[in-house]
Order: sequence, then structure tokens, then C-alpha cells
Amino acid sequence: MRLRNIPGAREAVAADSRCFDTPEETKGRWQEIFGNDHPLMVEVGMGKGRFIIENALRHPEINYIGIERYESVIIRALQKLDRMNAEELKHPEMPSSDRAIKTGAPPNLRFLRMDAAEIRLFFEPRSIQRIYLNFSDPWPKDRHARRRLTSREFLMRFREILKDDGTIEFKTDNLDLFRFSLDEQAIAGWKLLYSTEDLHSDQEAMKNNIMTEYEQKFSARGNKICKYSISKR
Repeated sequence: MRLRNIPGAREAVAADSRCFDTPEETKGRWQEIFGNDHPLMVEVGMGKGRFIIENALRHPEINYIGIERYESVIIRALQKLDRMNAEELKHPEMPSSDRAIKTGAPPNLRFLRMDAAEIRLFFEPRSIQRIYLNFSDPWPKDRHARRRLTSREFLMRFREILKDDGTIEFKTDNLDLFRFSLDEQAIAGWKLLYSTEDLHSDQEAMKNNIMTEYEQKFSARGNKICKYSISKR
């Protein structure tokens, strides 16, 4: 969802070293950017960043990339990270490793400002381990079905940049979109690893579930959360 225009957001995002917006900066260079060869996991449509920031904090052995189209959205995630860094500075007595875990912004996180349809321009083939699609725009009109991130057209793009054992995890509260997405992944030849129309009733799946801002809001309203996991193989 596009936020109201925030004055100065474009300039702030362009100047921030954690953000990228051109293929020349990124394609084939992610190991250089992160300074390691850890697995890459990508959230397409990260919103204000709660999900991907929490993942990065929990898993320092994995590199995370959040993708958003609008600076007015990315700036919110950057502000969160800046607040975390400010909080870290308040605890100089704590060992640096503990501060990074408990308060500081994770170093294994970067942001891409781009249109998801151009994702193959920014990543090498077979370079990503997992793609997260959380509460994507449902594009409810039939004529816009190809714009849905779980359409066969987008699955084709994602297949190219995922590793051979790569996976996609998708969550939504929109049942029509979820059932459409299940049909599309089957038509596109993916393997369904997990599927539920009521994620929060699955105690085992919820053990490692990280809620996005939307998930928290929708579940509080009583909306059921749907999820699938699919694999290229």
C-alpha cells in the first residue's frame, strides 16, 4: 500500500547506504554488499519492514533484502532501524554482540527500491534461497490478474532467480487471492509444501511465525490468515 507522500523521503532513501535502486549496483554483487556469502532471502513488498527486520535480527547467518516500490514506504523502515541504532547507543556497558541482538539494527539487511516486475534485473539466476510474499495487493479485478505477485507470470520470474531448492512463502487474509494463488502455482508446475486457510490455528506453524503489521491488524479483526509454501522442485 502506498503511503502519503513524505517530504524529503526520495532524497533520504537515495542517500542511505542501506538502500539500492539500480541493477548496476546489485546484480551479481550481493556477496560484496554484505561482505559474506550467506544465503539470500527476499521479501517482495516489505511494507514498513517489521517482518524482515525481525527475521534479520533472529537469523544473523542469513542476509535479507526488502523490496518496495515507494520511498514513502521504505523511509518508515529506515526510521525504525535508526531508532534501533539510537537505542543501542544508550547501552555502552553491554557487550557489542549483545547490543546488536537486543537493541541495534541488524547488519544483514538491505533495501531495494524497485518495481517487482523487474526483479530479474537485480539478481543473478539461482541466487536467492527464499522469497516472502506477505499480504500482497490482491488486484481484485480479473483483468489485473497478471499483476498479482502469485500469478503464473510472476512465478516464472521468481523461478529464474531462486536456487534449485528455493522456496516461496505467501501469506494473505484474502481467501479469493489465496485460492487463485494455489491454482496458479499448480499450473506453473511448483511443488506445494504447505497450505492452510487458518494459519493461526496451526500451533506448530505458529511457533516460528513472524507477524507483519497487516497480519497483526487483520488477525485482531478476526480475519483468518492463509499461507502456503511452495518449492521449485
